[in-house]
Amino acid sequence: MTADAQRDEAPGLRRSIGTTQLALYALGSMVGSGIYGLIGKAAGQAGSAVWLSFLIALFAALLTSLSYASLGSRYPRAGGAAYVTARAFGIPVLSFTIGLALVASGLTSIATQSKIFATILADITGLEQFSPTFIAIGFLLILGGIVFRGIRESMWVNVVCTLMEVGGLLLVIASGLSYWGSVDYFATPPERADTSLAVVVLQASVLTFFAFIGFEDAVNVAEECKDPERTIPAGLVIATVAAALLYVAVAITAVSVVPWQELAAAPSPLTEVMKRSAPAIPPGLMTFIALFSVANTALVNYVTASRLIYGMAGEGLLPRHFGRIHGTRRTPHIAILALLAVALLLVCVGGIADLAAATVLLLLVVFIAVNASLVVLKRRADEAPGLFEIPIFLPLAGIVVCAGLLVTRLASTDWRAPALAALLLFGIVGLYAALRATRVDGR
Repeated sequence: MTADAQRDEAPGLRRSIGTTQLALYALGSMVGSGIYGLIGKAAGQAGSAVWLSFLIALFAALLTSLSYASLGSRYPRAGGAAYVTARAFGIPVLSFTIGLALVASGLTSIATQSKIFATILADITGLEQFSPTFIAIGFLLILGGIVFRGIRESMWVNVVCTLMEVGGLLLVIASGLSYWGSVDYFATPPERADTSLAVVVLQASVLTFFAFIGFEDAVNVAEECKDPERTIPAGLVIATVAAALLYVAVAITAVSVVPWQELAAAPSPLTEVMKRSAPAIPPGLMTFIALFSVANTALVNYVTASRLIYGMAGEGLLPRHFGRIHGTRRTPHIAILALLAVALLLVCVGGIADLAAATVLLLLVVFIAVNASLVVLKRRADEAPGLFEIPIFLPLAGIVVCAGLLVTRLASTDWRAPALAALLLFGIVGLYAALRATRVDGR
């Protein structure tokens, strides 16, 4: 019996996600990925021209986002990148590596966000007497319970958190709108005076690109979307464009209110902006909103990673029991529990910052593979087109842009993240070999 036939006979995931919910799901993942802290670092590289870096990053992100949208329209399946690479290339080890790289990225994000959540919560509530690890474990258990409970519950929590995140950014923009036009928005750091504006902005866009990471999460809940062939493309495009508009407006506001030199040095850039543009508003408000941002990022990554594992199990890339669906809750409960166990281990062990940086590098490899998959599938005569098709030059451009970002990232970072990324790849390939050997012996 084929994997598709087995899945058709088993209880399926519950379809309850509409276009608005999916757009908020992707937007929440992107907004929670770094704008609250990233804006300062980006301003340090690009000066007051940081808003241009976000526009260039939008172009780079939109290329891959459109590829995901087209593939989601063609093949609305859980497993996302792992499924489409398997369909395009038919190389199991490649699909396994792509899928596990995304799972690893999700796990490190969940563990990292749990620790950040614990630190923020202890600071707000005065619970410093409790160990941050203890609070993070409690947060993970609650998170696991929400994801197990159901996709509807997870989506409603996501909607609330996303609205809080976006509301915080809109508050920053509204409070600083009167400052617009007060600075030169093409000014770059003096030490870069011998470098052209285009080069400075392009180099900073490598950093701002990572504020858009999160759009890929939407494809992995395809089997829980209503009318996914239409919902996925619409949700992805809406989320990516909305994030870009927010980012550019926040960047212009931030450098208008706070000189870019001070913004780059501020430990909490947007809190500093609010202190100056709206001193009557308690500074702790942005910290409170950041709590929702962190929680939302962890939630989205948890949902996405569990659906990736479920999808990979359905394709035979992981043991079949990971693809089981709970009869009542209609969620992949085995995958959810497995992720909880590993995330708890990561939180307790600590020292995951370098691992998180390494998995970010692997995401660019995943994006290259996804764009390449669409190119192959579009050129294949027996592949039916989807409801949302894009010209073949767009995924080709996506490959070039992501490869350029990867090379730039490797050249600009220290050796630890690339080395860990390589080790992680070797580990994933080794796990694939071990699972395959076990399967052969089992026969």
